[in-house]
Amino acid sequence: MSTIEQKTSTAATNNNSEILKDSLAGTVELTGSQAVLEAFIAEGVDTVFGYPGGAIMPIYDALYDYNDRLKHILVRHEQGGIHAGQGYARSSGKVGVVFATSGPGATNLVTGLADAMIDSTPLVCVTGQVFAHLLGTDAFQETDVINITTPVTKWNYQVTDANEIPHVLAKAFYIAGTGRPGPVLIDITKNAQIQKIDYKGYEKCTHIRSYRPKPIVRKSYVEQAAQLINAAKKPFVLFGQGIILGKAEKEFKAFIEKGGLPSAWTLLGLSALPTDHPLNVGMLGMHGNYGPNVLTNECDVLIAVGMRFDDRVTGRLDKYAKQAKVVHLDIDPAEIDKNVKAEVPVWGDCKETLPLLTKLIEEKKHTEWLAKFNEYTREENEVVIQHELHPTTAVLTMGEVIDSLNELTNGNAIIVTDVGQHQMVACRYAKFNQSKSNVTSGGLGTMGFGLPAAIGAKFGAPERTVVAVIGDGGFQMTLQELGTIMQTGLDVKILILNNQFLGMVRQWQQLFNDKRYSFVDIQSPDYVQLVKAYGIEGNRIDERSAIKSALATMLNHKGSYLLEVMVGKENNVFPMVPQGCSVSEIRLK
Repeated sequence: MSTIEQKTSTAATNNNSEILKDSLAGTVELTGSQAVLEAFIAEGVDTVFGYPGGAIMPIYDALYDYNDRLKHILVRHEQGGIHAGQGYARSSGKVGVVFATSGPGATNLVTGLADAMIDSTPLVCVTGQVFAHLLGTDAFQETDVINITTPVTKWNYQVTDANEIPHVLAKAFYIAGTGRPGPVLIDITKNAQIQKIDYKGYEKCTHIRSYRPKPIVRKSYVEQAAQLINAAKKPFVLFGQGIILGKAEKEFKAFIEKGGLPSAWTLLGLSALPTDHPLNVGMLGMHGNYGPNVLTNECDVLIAVGMRFDDRVTGRLDKYAKQAKVVHLDIDPAEIDKNVKAEVPVWGDCKETLPLLTKLIEEKKHTEWLAKFNEYTREENEVVIQHELHPTTAVLTMGEVIDSLNELTNGNAIIVTDVGQHQMVACRYAKFNQSKSNVTSGGLGTMGFGLPAAIGAKFGAPERTVVAVIGDGGFQMTLQELGTIMQTGLDVKILILNNQFLGMVRQWQQLFNDKRYSFVDIQSPDYVQLVKAYGIEGNRIDERSAIKSALATMLNHKGSYLLEVMVGKENNVFPMVPQGCSVSEIRLK
């Protein structure tokens, strides 16, 4: 039975559902709200995260008759809803969908929209709005959500006539999920939600005249790039999330293996290549690995794939890879030459461009060059890694907890991190065997991201183990989403690494402000007692001997579980590139 036929059948038994089929015209009478939900079903949406309110109430009323086809997750705050949508999108590879009402409901989405925009996360957010005739009158719970969200959306649009809904939502899903993905917001006035239209079906959008999601691949640039790579003595690949978004993990692996190319990842590129791959030389950037940072300024050809040369990766631009010829592969032409000048720009989807490039490059090993990365790894291991993973003092480190977690998950879990020291430690030391396993807030650095994003990630990949690694500060920003876990019965493992500080800010204050610890000493509730109020089991440990058994208990527990580990208050994350310094000025201690 088709969706429309199902709705027609429902109309016979539901007084609030008035769908009149016109057999001659081939149309059905629907409300704008019903048209929204029909669009979702046609787009393959299975899960919506949201919070009801007055201006979006007609859509929620329509949703009452669709709950057998659309799963709605009632979050506890709209920011939690949009972060959950992000987590869902990142773990599933699909477009996340979020509902919010007007006014404060819509403005509560702004942080998540900004986060999704800078991290290229595909979302379609639908907000309710006051009646069209009240727009601009400062009506109750009215805000100009279109102008507020224009800088933080890939596209936004306000619907005042329900006849627009099918094609506007088709455009929304197309824009959000194609090219360089991003968030789209559709604001629908209340009159458009209740207005009845002759619904003629839903047609997916496949083309917009003014929008080109994929630039035309210029084979001459691919050939020039191959020539540079073939002539290189010290080639170095930097890879980002573009590989994951482009579903080009296999193509990327074939490319670097044929060329024998040492490759390092950005924060969001992590998990695109297995962490134990022999050509994976580590993490770039401010708290990245020693070798990748130093040798950026020694390579002769720098090949950037699906990354945007963020300032946390480059450090001082006037001292960044000045000796290297840069090849930049990106789907977004705006990123080419934005921060780092490219000798050869390779525009296009990397799933298409990488195989073209792989065909043209020569099979090489670059054994001596790769050995230099290994030398730096040995030095970093001696000065930093061994002390972090195998400390000799009684104080627990975040690194040893993550290392024990690796042993128990075998690199197969989805690790969702909040923002702070724990984030850098988790990304540095977590092991991954498969893609879409690292979910974190990269460009915006949003504290409070971790818990709701983990909820979304679990709905997006229900068959996988999801572990949220969170600091004591970030957890308190969105801990109300424990209520979402309680109500859904979701199985999310929550690992709090508690250093009783806003750790990253404290580290900067220690290193650069003469230990003037200004308002970073944060107190926390008893998290174990707190989660018990939500029907969630938990434990708190502060001894090394308990780490592995406590983690095993957490992972083996049926249902959500919180483990709080008390770690050193003044432990720092190294290596570190101080702000304003070159990547080659990275500090090991």
